[in-house]
Amino acid sequence: MAELSQILNQATGVIAARGEGVHLFDETGQRFLDFTAGIGVTSTGHCHPRVVEAAQRQVETLIHAQYTTVMHRPLLTLVDRLGEVLPVGLDRMFLANSGSEAVEAALRLSRQATGRPNVIVFHGGFHGRTVAAASMTTSGTKFRSGFSPIMSGVHISPFPDPTHFGWPVEEATDFALRQLDYVLQTVSSPLDTAAFLIEPVLGEGGYVPANERFFAGLRERADRHGILLVVDEVQTGWGRTGRFWGGEHFDARPDVLITAKGLASGFPLSAIAAPADLMAKAWPGSQGGTYGANAVACAAALATLDVIQDEKLVENAAERGDQLKAALSDVAARHEQITDVRGLGLMVGTEFRDAAGDPDGATAGAAQQEAARRGLLLLTCGAWGQVVRFIPALVVQPEHVDEASSIWADSVAAVAY
Repeated sequence: MAELSQILNQATGVIAARGEGVHLFDETGQRFLDFTAGIGVTSTGHCHPRVVEAAQRQVETLIHAQYTTVMHRPLLTLVDRLGEVLPVGLDRMFLANSGSEAVEAALRLSRQATGRPNVIVFHGGFHGRTVAAASMTTSGTKFRSGFSPIMSGVHISPFPDPTHFGWPVEEATDFALRQLDYVLQTVSSPLDTAAFLIEPVLGEGGYVPANERFFAGLRERADRHGILLVVDEVQTGWGRTGRFWGGEHFDARPDVLITAKGLASGFPLSAIAAPADLMAKAWPGSQGGTYGANAVACAAALATLDVIQDEKLVENAAERGDQLKAALSDVAARHEQITDVRGLGLMVGTEFRDAAGDPDGATAGAAQQEAARRGLLLLTCGAWGQVVRFIPALVVQPEHVDEASSIWADSVAAVAY
């Protein structure tokens, strides 16, 4: 009998039978509040009727039309619609299936456009599991170990993480920018550096937001040295942070933007966007793929965009995010082991540390498991698994946040000392 790889690690024991909005139901009919959203993928909730209808309608007419062989209308319409929401100047797109694929496409474009071999990433970033993407991932050794040699040309600079350093955000930002200059002076010459690659909010790295001054420093150095600023919006895009793009909080002004996850409400789709003159520097044949821009996925993405705009889900993410952070902060105030509640919009993390001030992955994991037993599905992140992340669908309502917060309070009380 064949089984799944025993190395796959399930965060919960739930066998999902169906989903509706922010809820999942197992095979016995038990209801769970899903505050994982498929790791930020089901942006419009499970089985939003408009997304379901769009996908069903598309399946009846055309499932797959490989887009370097023939074009199809859902793709062309999606590209037009993306032009309405992308940052100004990013007017050329390449579509693929996964975040990792898009990250690698952005890397390939950056190296080909600049003729430079190196890329600088920032400590705690997660960019994927394929070889190049994993080589640029520093949120945990489990993503990049055991299959060396990994890709060369990757250099790492600090992210302005005040919690990790134990400093105020201004001091952490000063340090991160000084160290970036040191990397450019000692490890990767600007003449060898193709791109800075960064998440606006660390995802797997612990839900740590960057800040406007740090992004201003990146933009200034990129402009001064002819380096591209590549912003990985795989998890932060499509309204997740209470702005359509996470980088909008910080005036990021990317040269290349990467998107995936919430783009198509669960259908596999990803993209990179860049200005026309930059995209034109990609080498012929360097972009393509069998399944990228699948017609059903594109139809689902169009419906997703309609739902986000018509139901004002970006605004809802901001409002519900404020509600969620306030409720989680109330829980944190009752437990010394919770040392931080942070994030933007519906991308909120609760960090646990022990009495010595060290990351406490054991208690975070215990709280996450206790919440699952009580009907609330959550995930952990952070280098030590010390952060429990709350990432519900953008359709989440006030009563859902209240219910989740109540379950969380009881769960923490059950496991914390």
